[in-house]
Parts: sequence; C-alpha cells; structure tokens
Amino acid sequence: MTTPEPRDTDVADTEPSPGLPPTKSDDTVLSRAYRALSIGIVSVVVLIAFEATAVGTAMPVAARELDGVSLYAFAFSGYFTTSLFGMVLSGQWSDRRGPIGPLTWGIGSFAAGLVLSGTAGAMWLFILGRAVQGLGGGLVIVALYVVVGRAYPERLRPAIMAAFAAGWIVPSIVGPLASGAVTEHLGWRWVFIGIPVLVVFPLALALPQIRRRAAGPVTQGEEAPPSFDRRRIRLALAISLGAGLLQYAAQDLRWISLLPGAVGAALLGPAVLGLLPRGTYRAARGLPSVVLLRGIAAGSFIAAESFVPLMLVTQRGLSPTLAGFSLAAGGLTWAGGSWLQSRPKLEPYRERLMTLGMLLVAAAIATAPSVLIEAVPAWTVAVAWAFGCLGMGLVISSTSVMLLKLSSPQEAGTNSAALQISDGLSNVLLLAAGGAAFAALGGGTVTHTTTDATGSHPAAFAAVFLPMAGVALVGAWVTTRLRQR
Repeated sequence: MTTPEPRDTDVADTEPSPGLPPTKSDDTVLSRAYRALSIGIVSVVVLIAFEATAVGTAMPVAARELDGVSLYAFAFSGYFTTSLFGMVLSGQWSDRRGPIGPLTWGIGSFAAGLVLSGTAGAMWLFILGRAVQGLGGGLVIVALYVVVGRAYPERLRPAIMAAFAAGWIVPSIVGPLASGAVTEHLGWRWVFIGIPVLVVFPLALALPQIRRRAAGPVTQGEEAPPSFDRRRIRLALAISLGAGLLQYAAQDLRWISLLPGAVGAALLGPAVLGLLPRGTYRAARGLPSVVLLRGIAAGSFIAAESFVPLMLVTQRGLSPTLAGFSLAAGGLTWAGGSWLQSRPKLEPYRERLMTLGMLLVAAAIATAPSVLIEAVPAWTVAVAWAFGCLGMGLVISSTSVMLLKLSSPQEAGTNSAALQISDGLSNVLLLAAGGAAFAALGGGTVTHTTTDATGSHPAAFAAVFLPMAGVALVGAWVTTRLRQR
C-alpha cells in the first residue's frame, strides 16, 4: 500500500483542525471523537476482507458455469494487475487533493466490479469485473492508510492499524463458510451482487468524519499542493500492462502469444527496476531482500491458495462450503503468527522466525496436493493450511517491521510502496506461471461435480503446488540475507 511520506506539517501530529474537538490524552480509537470514523473505515476493511475470502470459495462454481476453468487464474490475477496501478494512483491523488476522491471512486469501482462479475454471462466479462474491482481495491486501501496518517494522532495509529488486521480474522473464518452456503443455496452470483449493498453503511458513517479530519491536500497554508509524479504513474501503468500481457501469453500457450509476452516483459522490466529498491532482483542484503521476500512469500502462497478450493471441489467432490472451510482456520493462525512476531522478547530472533515461517509455508503448499490421492483425508489440506497461515503471519508482519527499521523517515513512503508493488506483482506473475502450468496439463478440462467422484488431470494441480513450494523454499534462503553486514 502506498503510504504518504511523513511530513512535519501533518495536522494529526500537531493540533486539531479548526472546528474539530480537541484531542484528549486519554482518547482511544473508540472515544466519541473518533468512534464514527473508526467504525466506518474498519467496516470498509472488513467488507474488502470478506469479499477476498468469499470469492475463492465461489470461484470454482463460477468458472465451471461460465465455461472458463481454463481461464481460472485470470480471475485472480486480473484483480492484482489493476490494483498495482490503483495503489500508485491513489497515493498521488491523496497527496494532491486528499483521500476523499480516491476513497469514494475506489469504493464505487469496487462495487461496480462486483456487480459486473455477478451478472456476467461469459468468463471474459467476469474477469473484466474482477479487474474493475482490483482498481477500486487499490484506490481504497491506500486512501485508508492516508486517512489514518492524517486523522489520528501518532499514539492512536498502532491501535487503528491493529483493528485493520483484526478486521480480517472474522471474514477469514466466516467468509468461506457463508460464501459456500450462498453458492449452494442461492447461486454463486449472489456472493458478488450482495456485497455492494453493504458498502452503504460504512460510507455513510465514515465520509462525514473524513471530510472534517482528512480532506484536502497534505500541504498547508499558501503552499501549492504537490503535483502528480508523472514518472511513477507511467511506471505503474507499465507494470500493470506488462503483467497483464504476460498473464495473457502464459494462458494462451500458442506461438503467437510470444509477441504479447515479449511486449509485456519489455514494459515490466524497466518499470520494476524504477519502482523497487536497487538490487531487489539479486537479493542484495538489507532492504532489497526484505522487499523481495515479501513478494516471494505473498506470491507463492496466494498462487497456491487460489487453487485449493478448485482442487477440493473438482478432485475430491467436496461442496463449495466444505472446500471453503479448508481455509477458515487460517485466519486465526495468521493472526497468531502476527501476534507472536510482535513479542518484544522475540525481537532478537526475528530473522529466524521468518525462516521458520517460510519453511512452514513451503511445507503447507507441498502437502496440499497429497489429497489428490484418494486415501489421504481431505481435511489434510485444512491442517496444512493452518500451519502455512501461521508462517505467513510471522513473515508478512515482520517484513513491514523490518522495512520501517531499514528506512529513513524521508524514504518510508517510497519503500512502503515498493513493498506493496512487490507483493502485488509477485501475485500476478506467479499466478500466471501457475495458470500456464495448470492449462498446459489439461486443467481447463477438469469437470467434476459433487455427484461424480471421478476427477481428472490431477497432475495439473500438482504442477501448480509443487513449484510454488519450491519458490517458498527460495524465500527461506532470502531470509538469511535480511540483516546488513
């Protein structure tokens, strides 16, 4: 997420804006002055989290009904591709005119994408809806962080950020189960169409407070608002277009696809070099390895997780509800890993914790395809994924902590943006690679129902999970290069 660069003129750190009640030393995020704002923005995070966890459960049914299983990976990577551009645009937009614009347009785009996917009659329309969602999600998440930086005093920011993290716990547990039940009894379309209606409440609650506390450009007084950094916008657009073209080439698997693949690589290379710290691609010690590790961890885990429900539905004949339940415990263990790495006594062992985390991730991904063997219980995936999420909690939170530790105040915003770009871009590229392997081994022809227990092409799933486990092992090696000599 692109966070604004810290400024000495930050209103939240000095004195309240005119017309606002004074901040009291004993205020909390749920005190009267902040209650409506806190509940509103955390509710937005909860809805985004619920959508993210619910979609994975409904996706296998949607892809099958739209005759688009061969394009399954596009439905995920389309979201990540456009969110990359949305993150950079939102950071620039928020600095220039305040977070109200990107927040409202982002939520509007997010809701419009949900409706488009939910009403799609063809897979390409479904994917287009996911891309619109991604643009909105990128705009929203960065704007929310800008709101936190400007509306809350510094001492309250850790609490509201903790609330953001906690906002993912309940959706991680309830989302897959609720989505599976809705998919079975009402149809997968309602998983998408039902969420936009719920956005009205948090918007009505939070927007008035955001206008009072965080509207307008970052700079104060007579100083002109900062202009858009057109170079970063162009690089962000190049990353999105390049990633999209590579994803298309990976899924098409024809010689003619080499052309868009080459164009995508040509766009992606210079853009990545311009937006990520120098030495990231070769795991240079310190900050570059932290940024690289974030991408490796997120990309390998998300690429594998995207295929878990599809594997359980098509290969083991589980209902969408039971398939979603396999991911439910991960929300708790992920939060447990995040809590564990925050213990002061474990700070000297942070790098070792991150190594352990990546080994847990690799083991979970490698274990998942064992359920392709009928003798292996299907609940094996649930247990493995709980341990994998524990590892992700250790790694993802630690990368954020180490990034800030290795960044000067003047570089915190830029480096935070690089961390999120690494995260999102890795998701797109590894989903493209996994999707290509899946399609090449006949994954697109997998047709299985809960009444037909004869799954086909299990090798297509093994070709996704086992390479991702190898990528996670590379991440375990990268954890040895986080500390600067």
